[in-house]
Amino acid sequence: MTTQRPHGLEADYPPQALRDYALIADGHRGALIGPRGDITWLCAPRWDSPAVFSHLVGGDGLYALTPDAPFVWGGSYEPDSMIWRSRWVADDTATVQSREALAYPGEADRLVLLRRVWSTGGPARVSVLLRVSAEFGRRPMERPKLDQHGRWTARVGELRLRWSGAAAARWEDHALRLELDLDPDRPHDLVLELSDRPLADPVDPDQAWSATTQAWTEQVPDLSRTAAPRDAAQAYAVLRSLTDPGGGMVAAATLGLPERAKAGKNYDYRYAWIRDQVYAGLACAVDEPLPLFDDAVAFTTARLLEHGDALSPGYRVDGSPIPGEEQLDLPGYPGGTVVVGNWVRRQFQLDALGEMLELLAAGLRLDRLDTHHVEAIDLAIDVIARRWNEPEAGIWELDDAWWTQSRLAAVAGLRAVAHELPASQAGRAATLADAVLAETGRRALGTDGAWMRSPDHPGVDASLLLPAVRGALPADDPRTVNTLAKVEADLVQDHHVYRYRPDGRPLGEAEGAFTLCGFIMSLAHLQQGNAVAAYRYFDVQRTVCGSPGILTEEFDVQQRQLRGNTPQAFVHAMLLETAQRLGRA
Repeated sequence: MTTQRPHGLEADYPPQALRDYALIADGHRGALIGPRGDITWLCAPRWDSPAVFSHLVGGDGLYALTPDAPFVWGGSYEPDSMIWRSRWVADDTATVQSREALAYPGEADRLVLLRRVWSTGGPARVSVLLRVSAEFGRRPMERPKLDQHGRWTARVGELRLRWSGAAAARWEDHALRLELDLDPDRPHDLVLELSDRPLADPVDPDQAWSATTQAWTEQVPDLSRTAAPRDAAQAYAVLRSLTDPGGGMVAAATLGLPERAKAGKNYDYRYAWIRDQVYAGLACAVDEPLPLFDDAVAFTTARLLEHGDALSPGYRVDGSPIPGEEQLDLPGYPGGTVVVGNWVRRQFQLDALGEMLELLAAGLRLDRLDTHHVEAIDLAIDVIARRWNEPEAGIWELDDAWWTQSRLAAVAGLRAVAHELPASQAGRAATLADAVLAETGRRALGTDGAWMRSPDHPGVDASLLLPAVRGALPADDPRTVNTLAKVEADLVQDHHVYRYRPDGRPLGEAEGAFTLCGFIMSLAHLQQGNAVAAYRYFDVQRTVCGSPGILTEEFDVQQRQLRGNTPQAFVHAMLLETAQRLGRA
């Protein structure tokens, strides 16, 4: 029997389309905010901790700040930041705005959630609901106490809670409720703190807002010369907000959001994938290195040196193993199921090693490596030499096979480091690249001259475009040209790109288009000198989002809806890289 959704919350705060959720994050954890000012998802104190707000997936726990009058919602991020502003235009001429952020830079053991609300054009009333429930809703907040300073304190499972700015709230049904009257242009601050340790001194909201605003100003670099400066800056801010101070970047902030309704494709992405990390690093190495480049190099290199040919595709952000997969007894986001942990920990993915070599080659070019990074290059070459001919899971984490893209990614990485290493060291990498490419051409080239997914999977795959972009083959190589033509003929619908055809059904019926592949298609056309096509693919991908500008893994072309966990790191990384390369062109 599946746990029922909490009484009353479903009617007042129903699940919304994914395109309507904004993210606030501080590197240690992230929250999703819906159009009713409802924070429906937050894990605390860290990314892969159990959720304290799990209403998004049918659990208990919600923090809402909603105008009482009927309204039309909108919102946007403040420039170059992850500070979100909701805006509600009410029918009584008043406009309510709320400024939302996790205090940045975040503290490892204390979450500080800032909300500053005000009205313009007239007085307004907002309803505030704080219902914290630890362990995915299994452990509701204990009855809180109001101290002499008007701050609420309580225990929520193993966590300690403090809530400021809501002295007039009332305790009702395991929640604190507040009716807040707003005078025009007089902001009101609400500050929520959660920690698994004794709480330090209370937060001063003015100081916290000032520090957060200043920190974001310093974090996001100048991307004004890219093809889409606003989108590129936001993509960088998203990647930075998903990155732990130790360098590990989670693939997404959420779990269990379905790629396809009732299809069983529900995963937990609150962990650091090597591939996502490398894509972010490469996006930060197009010109002069952006700060996230060093984080990507440090995290991936440490994992490779520690684990060698037992390198896992993903880890917790602290470098420890991802826990095994487990399904929770919750209703889930509509069409999905709630899964924690990830079975990817048992896979080997050859392409990740090739991509790591591309990242390390960029580090050599930019003079950002030291001795142990060079050791990592030698180790990656060793592992590729030993394992390139073995079946493995590939970029899409499927059953083990001789996936072509993995071999070509290895070739691209080997060629990249061979180009940057001294001649005395480059020969081994170049010779291995030639051998891998020769065998791949013998086994995995179709009769039409385009690359096949594998010798046993004769269709084309959009990811096969990326190794050529990275330098595995020249742009004018017939295999490069033919594969691009084949992908465009077989896997494209209205400039949305599908990764491959899993069966005989028409495009879109088995799964959504992959936004990542649309950006790869843009880069492939740019490599061919087709600037108009490159811009067209780029513009289509970057505009599938809702007003928050957050992108997920898939896009349902027919229903024009985002699908899958959010925000998807490698999609934002590829947006950032494509925007820069188009800007240079």
